[in-house]
Amino acid sequence: MSLHWLRRAFVLAACASSALLAGCGGGGNVESQFTPTRVIAFGDGFSDLGQRGPRYTVNDGSVNVWSQQVAASYGRPLTAAASGGLSDATGNARINSKPDAAGNSTSFTVKEQIDSFLAAQSIGSNDLVIVSGGIADIVAEVGRLNAGVQTSAQMLANIGQAGRDLGAQVRRVVQAGGKYVLVAGSYNLGRSPWAQTTGQANLLTSASTRFNEEMLVSIVDLGANVLYVDAALHFNLVTGRPSSYNLSDAASTACTSADPGPGIGTGNGQVNSSLCTPATLQPGIDPGRFLFADRIYPTPQGHRLFGDYAFARIRTRF
Repeated sequence: MSLHWLRRAFVLAACASSALLAGCGGGGNVESQFTPTRVIAFGDGFSDLGQRGPRYTVNDGSVNVWSQQVAASYGRPLTAAASGGLSDATGNARINSKPDAAGNSTSFTVKEQIDSFLAAQSIGSNDLVIVSGGIADIVAEVGRLNAGVQTSAQMLANIGQAGRDLGAQVRRVVQAGGKYVLVAGSYNLGRSPWAQTTGQANLLTSASTRFNEEMLVSIVDLGANVLYVDAALHFNLVTGRPSSYNLSDAASTACTSADPGPGIGTGNGQVNSSLCTPATLQPGIDPGRFLFADRIYPTPQGHRLFGDYAFARIRTRF
C-alpha cells in the first residue's frame, strides 16, 4: 500500500467518519428521545443470532451477540429470521459475493438478506436498522491471497469494493425508509487471534482499514439517517488495555471446539465458535474474562461490551 494512498485514505475516512459519527448538527450532548418500535439486523457471523441454529460465540443461552444486546437495551426482542425474528445476519455471509467465506454457495449475502426483507415487508419510520459486514469478505479475500490465486493489491482492491458494496446496501436501506440506521464495518482483524497465530497482523490491519475506509467514503452524505459505530476503534481499545474492561485475555481463544471442515473460513481443523458451548471451553477458564471465542469472533462478554458501546453511541446520536 503506497504512502500516498494511506494519507489520502486517512483524510477521507476521517472526514466521512466525523460526518457519520456526528450526523447533521449532531453532537455528543444530545438527550436521546429515540426508542425504536423494532430492531432489524443484516450482516455476517459477527451479528448472526442463529440462522442455522448456533451462534458464533460461546452458545451459553445468554444475550451473547452484540446486536441482540443493543435490542435488549431498548427492551426490544431480536431473534434470527429463521425463527420468525428480524435478524437476517448469517454466518460467513459476504456483502455481494458467493460462495461465502467457508465456501458455501447457499448462504444469503447481505444484499440478498435485504432483498428478502424488503420483498416481504417495509421499514418503519421508527425502526432501528443494524447493517454490518466485512469480516467474511476479508476472510475470503485473504484466503485467496494465501492460496496464491491473487496478489495483495488485488486482495485490497476486492476488499475495497466490498466496502463500497456495503455502503450501497446502507443507501438502499435509507432509500427504503430507514431513518435510524446503525452501521458497523469490520473490527481491526489485525488484533484478532487469527492475526497473531498466522503472523499476518499488518496484512489484516490493512485489509480491515481498506474495507472501512471505502465503506465510509461511500456513505458520507447519509449522516442525517446513518450512525457509524467504529468497531475497529472499540476493539483496538479493548485489546490494548483488556484489564480496563475487566478482561484478562484478549489474545487467545476461549473455545476448544475444532471443526474438521472450513468452519469460519480460516482453515480446516480450526476452532469454530458456532460449535462452542460451556462444555467445550478451555479447562478451568472464566469465559467472561476472555475477549475471543475463536480466532475471529468474540465471547458473549466481548459481544456485550461492543453492544453496550454501540447503544451508548446511539443514545448520544438519535
